[in-house]
Amino acid sequence: MSGGPRIVSARWEIDDAWKLSRYLETGGYAGLRSALDMTPHEVHEEVRSATLLGRGGAGFPAGVKWGFCPPDVWPRYLVVNGDESEPGTYKDRILMERDPHQLIEGALICAYATGIAQVFLYVRGEMALAQERVASALNEAYEAGYIGRRILGTDFSVDVVMHWGAGAYIVGEETALIESLEGDRGMPRLKPPFFPAAKGLYMKPTIVNNVETLSNLPWILEHGSEAYTTIGSESSPGTRLFAISGHVERPGVHEVPQGVTTFRDLIYGDEYCGGIRKGHELKMFIPGGGSAPWFFPEHLDLPLEGKVVGGAGSMLGSGAIVVMDETTDAVSACWRLMRFFSRESCGECTPCREGTNWLETILRRILDGQGRPDDIDLLLDIGDNISPGPYPGPGWGAENPEPVPFPPQQTTICPLGPSAVAPLTSAIRRFRDEFEAKIAQGAAVSV
Repeated sequence: MSGGPRIVSARWEIDDAWKLSRYLETGGYAGLRSALDMTPHEVHEEVRSATLLGRGGAGFPAGVKWGFCPPDVWPRYLVVNGDESEPGTYKDRILMERDPHQLIEGALICAYATGIAQVFLYVRGEMALAQERVASALNEAYEAGYIGRRILGTDFSVDVVMHWGAGAYIVGEETALIESLEGDRGMPRLKPPFFPAAKGLYMKPTIVNNVETLSNLPWILEHGSEAYTTIGSESSPGTRLFAISGHVERPGVHEVPQGVTTFRDLIYGDEYCGGIRKGHELKMFIPGGGSAPWFFPEHLDLPLEGKVVGGAGSMLGSGAIVVMDETTDAVSACWRLMRFFSRESCGECTPCREGTNWLETILRRILDGQGRPDDIDLLLDIGDNISPGPYPGPGWGAENPEPVPFPPQQTTICPLGPSAVAPLTSAIRRFRDEFEAKIAQGAAVSV
C-alpha cells in the first residue's frame, strides 16, 4: 500500500481487523453514530455533497442515485453488489475479507439515509473467505446492537441478510443480480421499465450499490464531505482502489487519489507497482477490467479520472488494470478474454449468445494455425453485428491509431455482448499485423 490517503484500506495491515473488537478500537461505527445524530435527509445531502462516485463500473454519483427512489413507496431495499467477477478485479473481495464491518457500517448508513429496513449483501459464490468474514461480522454486529431493532437506542431498525451466488459473471449487472436474488436464473431485465430504483427487488424501489462505494460512507460521515472533497480532483473527489495484475513488479490493490494520479504513477511508481517486470517494455494495458478497450504507452499520462479516460476511448470500469509487456501475444490475449465472455453469456440475447461464441471459435482457429485470409474481416463483421460501429480496416494500426468505438452501441439487454467486442477491436486496431502473421504462418505450415 502507498503512503497516501487511506479511506477504505486503512486497516488492511491489521491481522484481525475483520473482528468487531479491533474495528471498534480503530474508530469503527463512529460514522454510523454521526449519521444517527443527523436526520436521514441531512445524511443524504452529506453524501450528495461529497460527490461519491459509484465504484462498480458506471461511476454514477451515489447520492444522486439514492434520490431516484419514488417518494412514499414502501418497502424499499438496499442490495449490495458483492459479485465481483470482471476479469482482473479483486478489490471488493479484499474489502470483504479484511474489513467487513466497514462495509456493514456503510450499508447501515445508506439504509438510514434512504429509509430502508432490509439490506441484502450479495457475495460472489467463489469467495469463500469473504463469505465467512461477512457472516461472522454480521453475527457480531447483531449481538452488539449495530443491526436489528432500535439500533444504538434510536428508532432506526434494519435487518441485513447475506446471500451468495453460484458464480455467474452476468449477475454483476444489477437487474440480473436482482433476478438471482429472487431465486430465478440470473438474466438481465429490460430497462425501461425495470430500473431498480423504481421496480427492483420484488418490484419495489431498490438501491443497488457496490461494495467499495458503501465502504466510503463511514469515513465521509465521520470526517464530513468537505474533507472528502479536498482529496483527489474537483470532478472525481476521494480515493479509489485499483487492482493491478499482469506484468508488473508488484501486482496488488492500491488506494490512490482520484483524478490526480496517472497510469504512469500507478504502474511505474516505486510506492505502487514499481514498473514492468524484469525490465521489459509496456505493450498494452487494460484500464478498467476485461470489458474495457485497451490502452497503450501513449495513454500512460492520463489521470485516473472517469471522464478523462472515457474521452480517450476507454473506461476505468471496475478498477482493474491488467498490464501486458512486449512478450505478450496480442491474439492470444484477445482470445482469452473472448473465451471468458463467450462462456459467461447468459444466452438471453441472440447477438451475444451467438456472436461471442463465433468470435471465440474463429480466434481459436487462428491460434491453432487454421486461420483463413478473410478471418480478420469476418471477426470485424461479427463484432459489428454485436455492437454496430466503425471498425478498424486494413489501414489501421500503430502508425494510424484510430479510436475504438466507445461506449459501445447496444443491441442487447445488458452490455456483456458489446463489451466482448472491446478486446477484439483493440487488438486488431493496434496489432493487425500479428493476426495476419499467424494466418500466414498457418497457411505456410498447411502447404
